[in-house]
Amino acid sequence: MLSLRQRLAREEGFTLIELLVVLIIIGILLAIAIPSYLGFQTKAQQTAAMSDVRSAVPDAEAYYSDHSNYTGMTPGTATTGLKGVYDSGLIVSVSGSPGIVSAKPSASNSQLFCISAVDSGHWAHIAGPGGVVQNDTAAASDPCASF
Repeated sequence: MLSLRQRLAREEGFTLIELLVVLIIIGILLAIAIPSYLGFQTKAQQTAAMSDVRSAVPDAEAYYSDHSNYTGMTPGTATTGLKGVYDSGLIVSVSGSPGIVSAKPSASNSQLFCISAVDSGHWAHIAGPGGVVQNDTAAASDPCASF
């Protein structure tokens, strides 16, 4: 019992300065980590949109193989369009969800197509065949809308 009283009588613990230093170090680490995390999140959303576009290209080529043009090509549903007929894991956007937003032929040439996808406001598209997937970071809406 005596040792317990002696231990309680001693004034040990952290000083206010020590606690403030620890809080400042934690704050600095958070200031470094949060912007880095947000950058990774943005990059992941951009990459997801580009991946969705790339996954739709073989479906578009299969459509062309069957119809000899891209006229009438749409992302579709589970029973129609690219999703229903040529599905190779195609994710079609519904009400703003991530996935393929549009897959359509050129207005001036039925031998050309444009496919676009979105993921959390990050757009990507391809004008093909033989095009390169473009990351449209500044696009506010479907880049294929005016194709």
